[in-house]
Amino acid sequence: MTFRVSTGVAAIAALLMLSSMSVAAEAPAAADQQYVWDLTDLYQTPEAWTAEHAKIKGAADKLKQYKGTLGKSADSMFKALDAISHVNKETQRLYVYAGLKADEDLTNSPAQERRQLGQALFTEFSENTAWLAPEILSIGEKKVNAFLKANKQLSARFDFFLHDTLRAEPHTLGAEAEGVIAAGGNVAQQPDTVRGQLAHSDLPSPTVTLSDGTTVKLTDQAYTKYRQVENRADRKKVFDAFWGAYQNYKNTFGANLTTQVMLAEFNAKVRKFPNALSAATFSDNMPEGVYRTLVKEANEGLPVLHRYLKLRKQMLGIKDDLGYEDLYPTMFKQDQKLKFSVADSERIAIDALQPYGEEYLSLLKKGFAGHWMHAYPGEHKASGAYMNGSAYDVHPYLLLNHNDDYEALTTLAHEWGHAVHTLLTHDAQPFEKSNYSTFTAETASIGNEMLLNDYMVEHAKTKNEKLYYLGQGLEAIRTTFFRQVMFAEFQLAIHEEMEAGRPLSGDRMTSIYCDLVRKYYGEAQGITKINPTYCAEWEYIPHFFYGFYVWQYATSMAGAAQLTDDILKNGAPARDRFIALLKAGGSDYPYNLYKKAGIDMATPEPYRKLVARMTHILDEIDELQKQN
Repeated sequence: MTFRVSTGVAAIAALLMLSSMSVAAEAPAAADQQYVWDLTDLYQTPEAWTAEHAKIKGAADKLKQYKGTLGKSADSMFKALDAISHVNKETQRLYVYAGLKADEDLTNSPAQERRQLGQALFTEFSENTAWLAPEILSIGEKKVNAFLKANKQLSARFDFFLHDTLRAEPHTLGAEAEGVIAAGGNVAQQPDTVRGQLAHSDLPSPTVTLSDGTTVKLTDQAYTKYRQVENRADRKKVFDAFWGAYQNYKNTFGANLTTQVMLAEFNAKVRKFPNALSAATFSDNMPEGVYRTLVKEANEGLPVLHRYLKLRKQMLGIKDDLGYEDLYPTMFKQDQKLKFSVADSERIAIDALQPYGEEYLSLLKKGFAGHWMHAYPGEHKASGAYMNGSAYDVHPYLLLNHNDDYEALTTLAHEWGHAVHTLLTHDAQPFEKSNYSTFTAETASIGNEMLLNDYMVEHAKTKNEKLYYLGQGLEAIRTTFFRQVMFAEFQLAIHEEMEAGRPLSGDRMTSIYCDLVRKYYGEAQGITKINPTYCAEWEYIPHFFYGFYVWQYATSMAGAAQLTDDILKNGAPARDRFIALLKAGGSDYPYNLYKKAGIDMATPEPYRKLVARMTHILDEIDELQKQN
């Protein structure tokens, strides 16, 4: 094993879905140029990037010279780790620039090639340091601890890394085997690459004609837009066409996802883990019980989800069964469209996040004042939203596609939660302890969403507006908690199929996914009727190629519910525990950090607090509807 490479876990995905595809939208007007990021804080020009890439590549090539030196003395160990850490940090900075520049324009071939060079440098770095963990283990715990006592710099920057490496001894291979695995890094990325190519390039986008005569080509972006239309027959047309197209490719998607599962199972086996879930949770030192408690508690909370679905059916005026295509239109309509520019969103975010205190707010204002965002859609720009905070010596960067609605406001608050978390961590921790886990990352951002939603409900000008925000709060819990746990159950199920020696296929995956959708959305209870064609949805979810990843959205939402509730009830002491959690970064395991903040994620309590929040919102809606 080697240093954890921070690729900006928050940059992998926004709250629901991030995909790299073109956005058919106008480029930002001149007045909006203040909301275009300034990448010169990273490198002045692409040519400067190229020169630095050559320099760091040369430094990476020399890292093998430290092999065999770590055990000589504490100073020798520090010298080697310092050199390795420097290359790691600068490689991340190179990759941040390459990724951001590539996402500005997905048709820019030099930028896409630069991103590939950045990824290749990560692989080379891993290969050239594959000897590191085996050598530390050969030195042994007693000598490592003596070195830590003898060299204060070694202890201050590398103690957690060294102890974590020693903890991993049962799962660490010899230097040669670790080198082989590291060399396969680019190959291991291919299932995700193939899935993206198939979904966004080769899979035909169907065309539908809506009831008003509008003809729509259903790209992913258009599907997201038109699944929300008011006309139910139009929604069904959109779903039938979009998922029908995906269903035609289930065998290819199935074979590709099977390859991803095989890779995870291979890694678990060669590293002597009992299963892939155990391997996936090991790096965070996370008890498997957290995963299984999450799934159990989500299933226990399904009656509350079903209550929400009954409300949705009532508000949409549906007389027969609720359909999967009925989950996206707004339940509570407004007399006029609610609009929030980026400037409006920044102002509201500052007001809504007042409970976090001045230290947090000062960093948020500093970020808003900088050119750190690429905020508005543009032709050929990557879609979705993310924060990338992996350039330790610079500042976070945020990609948004702000379209001035409430969802855009929420996304801005979410991503700036990641950004302020990054700033707090970088101020408090050395680079080597700055790579926080997704497990804590999403709590920082989802907590922002909850405070924002509460603020909007409190400051709503009309009953209808208040109902709208309450409905959005319900939908956030459905999508970020229940939907993500459903994904987690699916992911665990397909791994357990392979671990039991049963074959996987597109048909089998569709069957497993369909059973879960029917369970979560209450088909047996007569609440929702699921069209089997729509069970192709698993093919659409890129997160299944990130390992056991999606479940952390749900745990984070539960953690955020408990933390924000505590802050609002108890003030400064609870706020200080939350800020301490953010500042801790990667200096401890996330499960321990949560416990220091007063939450045990292996117990039912945080999940039940979140379900209680959903119940409270439903009760509040009931009370409002009784009013004239």
